[in-house]
Amino acid sequence: MALRFIAKDPNTNGENCPTVWVDEERGEFVIQGWKADEATQAECLTVGPIPDTETVLRLPVRMAGVLREACDAAERADLR
Repeated sequence: MALRFIAKDPNTNGENCPTVWVDEERGEFVIQGWKADEATQAECLTVGPIPDTETVLRLPVRMAGVLREACDAAERADLR
């Protein structure tokens, strides 16, 4: 696996915080975030089931730039 580290949440101490990577071999984003609470999961379930192999997580909006950076890195590496 070749994970390319993009960034951690810029407003944290750098430990145990939301983080974004790009998996260049699999062409996927890897995201560490906060587990969604039951109310959020219930609302997400209104549009379809969440398989056991998936989860709902939350990232702060302040990480929008980090997500853009991950998208740009994936496009530069032509991971479509």
